[in-house]
Amino acid sequence: MKTTGQRRIPLSRNEILRVKSRALRKGVWYRVLNRVERACIDLVIKVVERVRSRLLTKVLFSVVKKLDEAMESQVRRLVREIGGTIASKLSLIAQNWGNKSAMGWAKDASFLQYLAVSYLNKPA
Repeated sequence: MKTTGQRRIPLSRNEILRVKSRALRKGVWYRVLNRVERACIDLVIKVVERVRSRLLTKVLFSVVKKLDEAMESQVRRLVREIGGTIASKLSLIAQNWGNKSAMGWAKDASFLQYLAVSYLNKPA
């Protein structure tokens, strides 16, 4: 499997089939992908044992990325989008107050998740 950014690109029939099965289970296969994208994945599953083409890899990467974003949980999305921003601001404030250990707060996964869940549960 090849890695690009943080996502591993599935390059074999079984890996593509796993992504498709997961998308079908989560109900995003028909909602997120258009007919051409679904056909591309289905054809790769039927015809290709291992993807070698760079162009096909690019196409598969964009489709799998689309599915990954649609299957991402609300908490994970908030951790990624909100948690990091809030943690960075809090870390800077605490560092300005003289807290040396605050430097690592912005990279602490548990703290990011705590901030995201707190944001999710705050009253409107």
